[in-house]
Amino acid sequence: MPTDALEHLLRNARFEVWPVDGAEEEVREHLGTDVKVTVPASPRRGLDPTFELSERLARAGYRVEPHLSARLVRDRSHLDELLDRLRAGGISEVFVLAGDPPEPAGEFHGAAELLEAMGPRRAEFDAIGITGYPESHHLISDEETIRAMFAKAPMATHIVSQLCFDADVIAAWVAEVRRRGTDLPIWIGVPGSVRYAKLLSVTVKIGLGDSARFLRGHGNWVSRLVARQFKPDQLVDDLIPVATDPAARVAGIHLYTFNELGRTERWRRETLERLAAT
Repeated sequence: MPTDALEHLLRNARFEVWPVDGAEEEVREHLGTDVKVTVPASPRRGLDPTFELSERLARAGYRVEPHLSARLVRDRSHLDELLDRLRAGGISEVFVLAGDPPEPAGEFHGAAELLEAMGPRRAEFDAIGITGYPESHHLISDEETIRAMFAKAPMATHIVSQLCFDADVIAAWVAEVRRRGTDLPIWIGVPGSVRYAKLLSVTVKIGLGDSARFLRGHGNWVSRLVARQFKPDQLVDDLIPVATDPAARVAGIHLYTFNELGRTERWRRETLERLAAT
């Protein structure tokens, strides 16, 4: 069962790819069209780069889930334009989140408001994802994230968790989500095979204090990784109990690649090959 569960997690993997120069070429070189690619949005650069990369990848045959950040949408007319653009680009999935700009561009302060404004147009999409936070968000209180989950869940099809390095924290959060009555499938966010220094800097930048402390506190584990690459083998192994719990409804893993696609996909395929040989 553990081997089967691990294989399930790895085969049901999503890859997050930032819309930077060369991203399309990296995806096409390293990823097959059997995996889903998600494309975040930068508060500084806006939604255009996210949509442009998503459109190009969709034309190349990839299943794409672009981020639609509520705080980057000006008003309902702008929202309709964006939804029209997604549908015209052959994109049938979208990930709706508040986004990180400290001040909204218009009337939408959070994901729930934008989902509500989509109204009947939500039915135009096969899947609508929302965010979950196993750890406290650096800008949003725990009370607000709980309230927001209740508001968003009826208008969504799945949850993707924020990056977290601690399987116990993730499992406890999943159990709490279920205890509160939210039953959407959950994709668990884990780091890909990424340079350790980059991971540590990202956890500090996005406010994942508990995860940063967790990494620093596991000296023996970290010392083996600093000189090379972080590989999420241990974390994914530790997630097997929650992944095999039917009540948890874990759909798979969401790989935060930080655009280190070749290394992350190589790790995934080598692990699958090793499991097949056992």
